[in-house]
Amino acid sequence: MQVCYAFGMRTTITFNDKLFKTLKVYAASTGETVSSVVEDAVKNQLLEETDDIQEAKKRSSAPLASFDELVSEFKASGLL
Repeated sequence: MQVCYAFGMRTTITFNDKLFKTLKVYAASTGETVSSVVEDAVKNQLLEETDDIQEAKKRSSAPLASFDELVSEFKASGLL
Protein backbone atom coordinates (compact mmCIF):
# COMPACT_ATOMS: atom_id res chain seq x y z
CA MET A 1 0.00 0.00 0.00
CA GLN A 2 1.47 3.33 -1.05
CA VAL A 3 0.58 6.44 0.95
CA CYS A 4 1.06 9.94 -0.44
CA TYR A 5 1.27 12.92 1.88
CA ALA A 6 0.43 16.21 0.18
CA PHE A 7 1.90 18.32 2.96
CA GLY A 8 4.50 16.00 4.43
CA MET A 9 4.51 13.22 6.96
CA ARG A 10 4.04 13.99 10.63
CA THR A 11 6.36 12.40 13.13
CA THR A 12 7.51 12.83 16.71
CA ILE A 13 11.09 13.73 17.56
CA THR A 14 12.33 13.97 21.13
CA PHE A 15 14.79 16.79 21.92
CA ASN A 16 16.33 17.61 25.26
CA ASP A 17 14.74 20.71 26.79
CA LYS A 18 17.69 23.07 26.29
CA LEU A 19 18.09 22.13 22.63
CA PHE A 20 14.37 22.52 21.95
CA LYS A 21 14.26 25.96 23.59
CA THR A 22 17.24 27.03 21.48
CA LEU A 23 15.54 25.65 18.39
CA LYS A 24 12.33 27.58 19.14
CA VAL A 25 14.24 30.83 19.69
CA TYR A 26 16.17 30.33 16.46
CA ALA A 27 13.02 29.56 14.48
CA ALA A 28 11.25 32.62 15.88
CA SER A 29 14.22 34.88 15.18
CA THR A 30 14.34 33.76 11.54
CA GLY A 31 10.58 33.79 11.03
CA GLU A 32 10.53 30.06 10.29
CA THR A 33 8.66 27.24 11.92
CA VAL A 34 10.43 24.71 14.09
CA SER A 35 9.45 22.07 11.54
CA SER A 36 11.06 23.93 8.65
CA VAL A 37 14.28 24.52 10.62
CA VAL A 38 14.51 20.83 11.51
CA GLU A 39 13.68 19.75 7.95
CA ASP A 40 16.35 22.06 6.51
CA ALA A 41 18.93 20.77 9.01
CA VAL A 42 18.17 17.15 8.13
CA LYS A 43 18.29 17.88 4.38
CA ASN A 44 21.63 19.67 4.72
CA GLN A 45 23.10 16.83 6.78
CA LEU A 46 21.93 14.22 4.28
CA LEU A 47 23.33 16.23 1.36
CA GLU A 48 26.67 16.54 3.13
CA GLU A 49 26.75 12.81 3.81
CA THR A 50 25.87 12.11 0.16
CA ASP A 51 28.74 14.34 -0.98
CA ASP A 52 31.12 12.53 1.39
CA ILE A 53 30.01 9.13 0.09
CA GLN A 54 30.46 10.23 -3.52
CA GLU A 55 33.97 11.54 -2.79
CA ALA A 56 34.89 8.28 -1.04
CA LYS A 57 33.65 6.28 -4.03
CA LYS A 58 35.84 8.40 -6.34
CA ARG A 59 38.88 7.55 -4.19
CA SER A 60 38.04 3.86 -3.82
CA SER A 61 40.31 2.91 -6.72
CA ALA A 62 43.22 5.04 -5.50
CA PRO A 63 46.35 3.11 -4.53
CA LEU A 64 46.67 2.38 -0.83
CA ALA A 65 49.75 3.00 1.30
CA SER A 66 50.52 1.42 4.63
CA PHE A 67 50.91 3.58 7.72
CA ASP A 68 54.60 2.68 7.93
CA GLU A 69 55.14 3.77 4.31
CA LEU A 70 53.46 7.12 4.98
CA VAL A 71 55.56 7.70 8.10
CA SER A 72 58.71 6.92 6.13
CA GLU A 73 57.69 9.33 3.35
CA PHE A 74 56.90 12.09 5.85
CA LYS A 75 60.22 11.61 7.62
CA ALA A 76 62.11 11.64 4.33
CA SER A 77 60.44 14.88 3.28
CA GLY A 78 60.99 16.52 6.68
CA LEU A 79 57.34 16.60 7.70
CA LEU A 80 58.06 14.44 10.76
